[in-house]
Amino acid sequence: MREIISTYCKEVRELGFRLYGAISESLGLEQDYMKKVLGEQEQHMAVNFYPKCPEPELTFGLPAHTDPNALTILLMDQQVAGLQVLKEGRWIAVNPQPNALVINIGDQLQALSNGRYKSVWHRAVVNSDKARMSIASFLCPCNDVLIGPAQKLITDGSPAVYRNYTYDEYYKKFWSRNLDQEHCLELFRTTPTDTS
Repeated sequence: MREIISTYCKEVRELGFRLYGAISESLGLEQDYMKKVLGEQEQHMAVNFYPKCPEPELTFGLPAHTDPNALTILLMDQQVAGLQVLKEGRWIAVNPQPNALVINIGDQLQALSNGRYKSVWHRAVVNSDKARMSIASFLCPCNDVLIGPAQKLITDGSPAVYRNYTYDEYYKKFWSRNLDQEHCLELFRTTPTDTS
């Protein structure tokens, strides 16, 4: 089992770095921009087990939240749905697809993209008939790396949406509040300039 998990971790990390490259290029940045600016990244993994629950409407597996890291790669249980995303004020079930991973943009990519990419509000629900398991891999910036909108994305017509901060500062604020409160990035938003 150790060798399988080790190989999976390495492959997921490389996939994350390839996704960084695609995101960077889609923003008109150098292909290696996101990977370089996020520093020597940590990778965390959470194996989540949600037992069946006779009254699923009374509990959540995990309350609504966005991910504080840069990118989350989720391997879903292929037999039981449980992930929901918020779209236009409604919770939508994300049904498992064969041989597919779910990619969540995290808060740090929203800040680096100056709000062009959005971190996803999501939650986990339990099932009344079946237990469920999921494996989430998180790519996290170095604690001391400075995060803020890429300079190339800041123009007169598109000012910086977020101020610069360290990941350590963000992470501490994220966990010092309830997960389902307003988006933690709002605490790092720049003050609009008064043009009057």
